[in-house]
Amino acid sequence: MLTRSHALTAALLASLAFPVAAPAAEITVFAAASLKNALDSIAADWQKETGNSVVISYDSTAKLAKQIEQGAPADVFISASKKWMDTLSDENLINKDGRKDLLGNTLVLVASGKANPVDINKDLDLKALLGDGKLSMGTVDSVPAGQYGKEALESLGLWASVEANVAQSDNVRAALALVAAGEAPYGIVYGSDAIADDESGDKVSVVATFPTDSHTPIVYPAAVTAQSVKPEAQSFLDALSSDASAAVFVAQGFTVLK
Repeated sequence: MLTRSHALTAALLASLAFPVAAPAAEITVFAAASLKNALDSIAADWQKETGNSVVISYDSTAKLAKQIEQGAPADVFISASKKWMDTLSDENLINKDGRKDLLGNTLVLVASGKANPVDINKDLDLKALLGDGKLSMGTVDSVPAGQYGKEALESLGLWASVEANVAQSDNVRAALALVAAGEAPYGIVYGSDAIADDESGDKVSVVATFPTDSHTPIVYPAAVTAQSVKPEAQSFLDALSSDASAAVFVAQGFTVLK
């Protein structure tokens, strides 16, 4: 007869012979709203390959950075602005050694529905183009797309004429949504956002791309946060630089930085 002692010993030996697999990890990613379509796809593939899970919180870079400053439990931060990543770096809230510049983007003028292209230069009468309507943008004091947009308009000498017509939103996808819904005839968003909208129909059209020298280069830096203790966070960050991820980002209108 097998005694209780013998049974425990047998169970222990069995556990040593067949080690239990380590539980899957879950990481939390804070990412700029403009990344949603591409990052959802990449995260889904990474989860299938690794068995780990990713929870992604999308919002304006400014809001996410401030949440990290306040101790929000993020493992990875992907910003649409070098300035906000620099701020967290200065406060020792990211892993500085692993920081990388992932992507670039373009800044475009979009119109609701079908519209004719325009030449975006110092001679454009943007005020007349708007009429009584609004120019939809991200918040110009904090949302990167809004900051880039204001900078570009100021560079071209157009800001003063349209400032009173600007409708500001909490993030770039919200700014795009106003144009897609016809609540604003025009808006300034990233080129990748216009592509994302086209996936659900021709609700907006790109009528112009702002000259690259009219605004600071649009760069998306990414880093593991200083508070993260999960090695899977670095694994996910590394996966964003793979060839497969690059193909997804390019298809969504981003430029992959080497």
